[in-house]
Formats: sequence, C-alpha cells, structure tokens
Amino acid sequence: MEQEENILGKEKIGKLIRKFSIPCIISMLVNSLYNIVDQIFIGQGVGYLGNGATNVVFPLVMIGLAFSLMFGDGASAYLSLKLGEKKKKEAEQGIGNGIVISSIVSVLFSVITLIFLQQFLTIFGCTDNLRELATTYGMIIAIGFPFSMIGTTLNSIIRADGSPKYSMFSMVSGAILNTILDPIFIFVFHKGVEGAAIATVISQILTFILNVAYVKKFKSIKLTKESLKLKVNVCKKIVMLGISSFITQMSIVCVMTAENNLLGKYGADSKYGAEIPITVLGIVMKINQILNSIIIGIAAGSQPILGYNYGAKKYDRVKKTLKIVLGSSVVISAIAFILFQTIPDKLILIFGSGDENYMEFACLAFRTYLLLCIFNGVQIPSGIFFQAIGKSTKSAILSLSRQIVILIPSMIILSHIYGIMGVLSAGPVADGLAFILAVVLLVKETRSLKEGDSTEEKISNIKTIEEKNTSTPVIITIAREYGSGGRYIGKLVAEKLGIKLYDKNIIENMAEDTGLSEEYIEENEQKRNVLDVFNNGYYVGLNNADELFLKESEIIKNTAEKESCVIVGRCADFILNDRKDVTKVFIYSDMENKVKKKKQALYITKFVYIADSSVYEKDINVYGINCPNCGAVIPSLDTKRCKYCKTSFNIQVVNLLKCWKIINCKEIK
Repeated sequence: MEQEENILGKEKIGKLIRKFSIPCIISMLVNSLYNIVDQIFIGQGVGYLGNGATNVVFPLVMIGLAFSLMFGDGASAYLSLKLGEKKKKEAEQGIGNGIVISSIVSVLFSVITLIFLQQFLTIFGCTDNLRELATTYGMIIAIGFPFSMIGTTLNSIIRADGSPKYSMFSMVSGAILNTILDPIFIFVFHKGVEGAAIATVISQILTFILNVAYVKKFKSIKLTKESLKLKVNVCKKIVMLGISSFITQMSIVCVMTAENNLLGKYGADSKYGAEIPITVLGIVMKINQILNSIIIGIAAGSQPILGYNYGAKKYDRVKKTLKIVLGSSVVISAIAFILFQTIPDKLILIFGSGDENYMEFACLAFRTYLLLCIFNGVQIPSGIFFQAIGKSTKSAILSLSRQIVILIPSMIILSHIYGIMGVLSAGPVADGLAFILAVVLLVKETRSLKEGDSTEEKISNIKTIEEKNTSTPVIITIAREYGSGGRYIGKLVAEKLGIKLYDKNIIENMAEDTGLSEEYIEENEQKRNVLDVFNNGYYVGLNNADELFLKESEIIKNTAEKESCVIVGRCADFILNDRKDVTKVFIYSDMENKVKKKKQALYITKFVYIADSSVYEKDINVYGINCPNCGAVIPSLDTKRCKYCKTSFNIQVVNLLKCWKIINCKEIK
C-alpha cells in the first residue's frame, strides 16, 4: 500500500482525479441507469402507467441505496483517513465493520419491505390505477435488496481501495446484463413490469458476486476475523462519516413522497390529472439524477485523494483537488442546463410518448423544476468534500438543507398558492438557497485550511541542501510554547532536510568556551536576578545572565553564517531578526496536550534521580533500570521505548574514570 499512499500524496492532482473519478462516474451512472433502463423499456412496452408504477416503488430503492452508501462511503472515508494517519489496523477494522453492518441491514430491510409493501406504496402516493403494477414490481425488487445493497457498499470500498476500474467493471457488467434481459423479459416473454424487475435483480446478483470476489484482493488492507467483529465506536464513526450520503438519498425519498402526494392532489384539480404529473416528474428527477451521478462520481472519485491528503496534512493538495472538482462539476451542470431548457421534448420521448397534456407538462417540468440545476455543481461536491475530510456535521447540514429544510417546505407553501406550478417552482428555490449555504461553508473551510498549512507548506517546500545545489544556507528557527513538542518537531524537520539541529548542543559549545558547567548555563541562560536590574548595561562577570545571552547570541550568529541548520529555542528568532533568509516558526499546543507532556516530563525527572542514585559507579547493564511510567525493566542503554507502556526516552551517559553515570534522560516524543 505504500506505493498507493505515495501516489495519493505525490501524483499530479489532475491525473489522480481522472484515474479515480472516471470509473466512479461510470459506476454511478450505471447505478442510476438500472431503474432508468427499466423505465425506458416499460414506457415503450407497457405505457406511462407502467412508468408511474416504478416511480412509486423507486423511493424504496432509494432507501436501500441510502443505507448501502452510508456504510460504503463511511467505511471508504474511514479507510482513507486512517491510511493517511498510518493506522492500518484501524482501517481494516473500519472496512470489516462496514461490510458486516451493511449485510445485516440489507436483509432486515428486504424482510420489512416484503411485509409492509402496501403501506409503503400508500405513503409514496400510489394511486388506485398504479397499485397493481407497483405491487408486482415492488415485491420482486425487494427480494433483490440484499444483493443490491451489499454490492453497492462493496463498490464504494473497492473504489477507495485504489481499484476504481474494478468497481466500474462490476457495475457495468450488471448494467449490460440488465439492458440485455429487459427487452427479453418484456417483449419476448411478455412479462411487463414483472420482467423488468426480474432482469434488474439478476443483474444486481452479478454485480454482487463480482464485488464479493474482490474482498480477498484488497490492496491496502487484509480482512481478518477480528476486523469483522462489530465494534460500537467504529460503527458509530462509519455512520457519522457516511451520514451525508444517507441523508442525501433519504432526502430524495422524502422529496419524492411529498411530490407524489402533492402532484396527485393538485394534479387531479388540473387538466393534467394525477397520473401524468406523478409519472413525468418522476422521469424528470431520474434524468436529473443522471446529472447528479456525474457530479457525485467526480466528487466521490476525489474522496480518497481528499481524505488521504487531509489526514497527511497536505492541505495545498486538498485545496487544489477541491478546485478541480468544483470547476469540472460546474461545467457539466452548465451543459445539462442547456439541454434541459432547449430539448425537453426529445428527452421525455426516450421514455415513451403520451397525449398532448403529457408532452406539455413534461416540457414545463424540465424548464421550471431544473431551472437552477447549474448550482448542483457546487452544492453536491461540497457535501462530499466535508465528508471526505471528516467534517460529517457540515456535510449533513448541506445534505439536509436542499432537500429537507428548503425543498419540501417550499413545495408545500408554493403548491398551496400556485397549485401544481408551485410544486415545480420549489426546485429552483431550493437550488438557489442551498448554493448560497454551500459557498459560505466552503469559503470558511478553505480559509481555515490556508491558515493551518502556512507553516507546513513553508517547511515542506524547502528542499534539502543537496537538492538546492547552492551555497546559501537554509536557516529555520523554532520558537515554542512549553509542552508543545517544538523540540521534537525541530528534530523531524532537520532530519527531513538533511541539516543539523541545534538545541541544547549550543549549551555544550558555551560550556567549552566559558569553562562553566552545562547545568549552570542551562539554569541561568535566560534568567535575570534582582541585582542585574541595577547593572545598567555594565556586565560584572560570567554570573550575569546578560553575558551568557551575548555569548549564546554569538554562537547562534556564527552557526547561521557557516551552515544550514534548525535552531530550537534559545531566542534564535530574535537574535537572527536582521537576516532575511530565516524561516521563523512558532509551535503551540492546547492545554490538554501540555498537561499530558508535563506529566511525562515528571516521570523523566524521577527516572534521572533513581538512576543517578542507584547506578552510580556500577555497570548499568548489570543492575538495570526501570521505566519511570510502568516500572518495567529497561534492558540496555540502547533502549528508546518501553515495550510495555510505549513511553519514549533517550539515555545519555558519560564515562568518568570507567564509572557510568546517567546525566540526562528526556522525553523525545
């Protein structure tokens, strides 16, 4: 997986998006086309009443899709984030739990649907003229829910695992089979809506089998029995990460339920009747779903890129990925807008023809309901972006805003005023307001990313001295709050750049130059006593802290002149303030982490005392020492971390007349 990680973190963003998004787009389109293909053949073979029947069953399909995407996208986001954080075991646990919980829920949903199908159809606005056909279609579709739901969950996971082409292959295979079987069952065997449902389920089984076969071929993880054991905290995290996808799909269910009931009520009072509006707007929404599938495919394909780089704190790549995704989505939405406004009659004819009222309402629905569909290119990717970076609350807000908070109330209010036209007018109202909210949240988040990565970008963009091939030194000063871990960060930066780190070794140089002990210098280098206040610049001896500071300043300036280096503390940022080539960094931490590090530092102090008193003039390898945290035996001087409690430490010794004495033991992480 290391290779995949490098690709996600280093490969060109545009190339990565093409690699992941194109297969994802195809997969999403195929997923949308399952029901659409049924409607095309049903419309041609049965008529618009057959399409009306599939429309009132479609909310059940969307509920199943909502659960499968919640578990699949949630597990995928969990996988990407944990791999970015180098936590492979947790990533495996997330994938295993995602698959298991999806399997359980799919079987339960299938059973519930079969038992309460008639009640569901009534809720979804089924009329008496549509009920028989809808019941026949719905019973068969419900039997296939475990296959379709588990297959969809696995599809998302496979894509996040770095195999978008395989994900696409499994979905396309099922779609092709469905396209072949539909006309056979409808026109050859004359099964009507029953045949369309059978063709769909058989095709979903094929996709399911192909995706299950991939489970043993995971690139980034390896599933074990342990990873399949459900853990409440992991499942909760998966659900929270995938809740946006769930809400998005469930909101469609709520919208379709409200639409069908409102269209049936107000359509019956119009010249169009109840069945025409229900059938037509269902088709319009499914065609719009094709647009949304492309946008979702672009955004979902970028999810591993966003998640990995956000987890790795490569925020510049996160922002660049987001920019490309938004730009591409807006272009696609603009093209769709032109088609919806110019050729709606040709689009509706794909699903069969009808009388004059049918065609009139179809054109009206396209041009009104989808008037601001171009804004989908911003609103939909925004929700997936927040999902990918672990901001599930913001993602849920965006998903809820358009469908639930704005669209349904708008439908109810406007239909009460304008009748059936009010239902259609609610679409652009919701799209416009949801767009504004998405822009506000995106601007705020991208600004926080800019603030958060300024230091990291500055450091990461500096190449090693060998790569720069220049004599100009690279000087980085790190100031830090107490307990922030600034010393450890300085060590990492120096190692990455291949340059020296200066911290307490500056004290060693001062000790050599002055003849004073390192303990005295460390204690007094940054202190002033009361008498020093009255010296007024007249330095009276080496016991004066100002003299120590001057000496330290001299060493730091000389070091900066002769070589590239990282200098931690010692007021180096102030001492080198007149130099233009110095990169100044300040490290801070919250109080919780400061307290934690302070507790660890107390352990280290105790460690030094015990070792100093018990091991003096004795061989440490004979007597040994104990971990200050858990008390476990530290076997040798080379030990860097307790193997039991994982406490990190560094032991430094000096040889005084062949007698070992520990002089320093400090936390390094």
